[in-house]
Amino acid sequence: MSNTSSTSDFTADTAGRTGRTERTTKETSVLVEIGLDGTGRTDISTGVGFFDHMLDQLGRHGLFDLTVKTEGDLHIDTHHTIEDTSLALGAAFRQALGDKVGIYRFGNCTVPLDESLAQVTVDLSGRPYLVHTEPENMAPMIGSYDTTMTRHIMESFVAQAQVALHVHVPYGRNAHHIVECQFKALARALRYASERDPRAAGILPSTKGAL
Repeated sequence: MSNTSSTSDFTADTAGRTGRTERTTKETSVLVEIGLDGTGRTDISTGVGFFDHMLDQLGRHGLFDLTVKTEGDLHIDTHHTIEDTSLALGAAFRQALGDKVGIYRFGNCTVPLDESLAQVTVDLSGRPYLVHTEPENMAPMIGSYDTTMTRHIMESFVAQAQVALHVHVPYGRNAHHIVECQFKALARALRYASERDPRAAGILPSTKGAL
């Protein structure tokens, strides 16, 4: 998008890895703060109720302390608000990872929600790539949330977080369940990948020496 300004600060120490991103355009104003070594505390407000619920799932099940404050042009639609929040979230996550020394790097999780199932695998590789599949003919809306935005959330997050992400929902009927199990599985996969491996302290998990 044009006319964009952003500022970012990164702090990492033995007490915890944190990232903060502010993103301001003519369409939105976004603040995201994330702590990877948290307890799942969340403070979410985007103006899109179901999206708030999904971001809460991400924090709670990833054990990330997550603050998201977005003001967007909701008089137009929810697209810009959801997109820009997802971009800022990816940037903050990447900052919080720091140099990636000592992390597991890879994570995967399969999560059921009643009749729906999500399988998520992530590689904190430094290379953005997304594979995303979900059942066709889903209900188009969940409240004010356009269900076609789920893939776009993942695309935006991946672009800024610089991770490879595979999300597969082989079956499901209820749109709420189909989307929610994706966020829960994503949360756990990111948690497992970003956690420190006690057997690999001081070691970068890459044979080429860079991530």
